[in-house]
Amino acid sequence: MQTERILLRPWRESDAPTLFRYASDPEVGPRAGWPPHRSVEESLEIIRTVFNTDTMWAVELKSTGEAIGCVGYLTAAHSNLQIPDDQCEVGYWIARPYWGRGICSEALRMVVEHCFRDKSFSVLWGDYFPHNPASGRVMEKCGFVDTGCETLCPNLEIGSDHPVRIMKLDRELWQSQTKG
Repeated sequence: MQTERILLRPWRESDAPTLFRYASDPEVGPRAGWPPHRSVEESLEIIRTVFNTDTMWAVELKSTGEAIGCVGYLTAAHSNLQIPDDQCEVGYWIARPYWGRGICSEALRMVVEHCFRDKSFSVLWGDYFPHNPASGRVMEKCGFVDTGCETLCPNLEIGSDHPVRIMKLDRELWQSQTKG
């Protein structure tokens, strides 16, 4: 999956130093519910154990060939939310130097299309911490609507005791927005 600016691709072990550079930033991980990485070795372990799935992609900036973030989805069995099997939860993060450039929305749009067209999910869910409204705006730009609900995500390493705001996008709404 790709656009003019970015490519979504599997994570590579060789991405570990770049992942560490961006994921060690104390402003990045906690906004998504995980602690800053402490070493290249830890980043490599995350690539091997968390990102090594067919539902998670590195967001590669084509102009540099560098992985600048991550985007993907969690099936119902792995979701932070209680959802049926025909639904999934999306997630993403982008390195701080690339915030505010629309890259995260671009990446999420590709995942949304993949989830609806290729995987036939009926509903996509997303959540974000209210103290990180930029994450909610990413979802809004991709057609998600605020459900008005909040919940706790006990699986998060950071912020499991802080409520997240829940967003939703169903296939019919997406099809009407994209005429596809």
